[in-house]
Amino acid sequence: MKILITGGKGMLGRTLAKAFASHELAIADLPEWDVLDAEAFAARMKGFSPDAVVHCAAMTKVDDCESQRELAYRLNETGSRNVALACRECGARLVAISTDYVFSGEAPEEPWSWRETDEPAPRTVYGASKLAGERQVLSICPGASAVLRIAWLYGSGGPSFVHTMAKLGAQEGAPLKVVDDQRGNPTSTAVVAEEVRFLLERPDVCGVVHGTCEGVTTWYGLACELKRLLGDGFPREIVPCTTDEFPRPAPRPRNSSLENAVLKSLGHRAPDWREALSQFVLEEFPGSGERQ
Repeated sequence: MKILITGGKGMLGRTLAKAFASHELAIADLPEWDVLDAEAFAARMKGFSPDAVVHCAAMTKVDDCESQRELAYRLNETGSRNVALACRECGARLVAISTDYVFSGEAPEEPWSWRETDEPAPRTVYGASKLAGERQVLSICPGASAVLRIAWLYGSGGPSFVHTMAKLGAQEGAPLKVVDDQRGNPTSTAVVAEEVRFLLERPDVCGVVHGTCEGVTTWYGLACELKRLLGDGFPREIVPCTTDEFPRPAPRPRNSSLENAVLKSLGHRAPDWREALSQFVLEEFPGSGERQ
């Protein structure tokens, strides 16, 4: 299969390139590939003539999106539109990566995980611009596209919360405060790559699909599990705190938990987040060992 990966130099793009190394790949990223230059992008894609495109390119820094609204919409909505138009012209299957931020993050009840059929209601520029991108993809390529929503992502090389915690946890200092009132599904890029593989092998699956690891925790819960896995490599103490103690320009969702209802209905089940994190730690931080 000929596969084009936009944003191919990013954390998820790098994992996808490794996962699909046996295929003929085009790693589409700046400066050679610019999703905002519709004509040039379409011409380059036509030259490669992919069977499938995985669209990862996006503006993902949530707080920057708040202060750079126009750029966020250009990259996340217009960029997705340009990629979708190029896919339609080439007849390529499109899997576009999206986010839990399309939801309000305020769960109507506990426990609650957002399903693909739940109504989006973004509270940030990032979430709204990504939702606008989703709608461009699904309207332009309705029978040949899937939108894969992911959350709390970490992967080889970072940057990610896991890498930040591992670095800080290895340093001396006062106990680290970690937010304990936001819920979500920590998800590795390796797991997402397998879900992308599944969607590429099932071109009949179109529309919105959720693709996170199974199980729910908080950022504090994730940090505690990472500390346990790293053992002596994470000597620093961690303590729980509230979201209000760390105000940010963009509001953080209290509940980012996604339910992978579509994938489960098709017989594809992701691993538990603890299992995926354990495998990641073994590969990313060699020499670490679980604290017994």
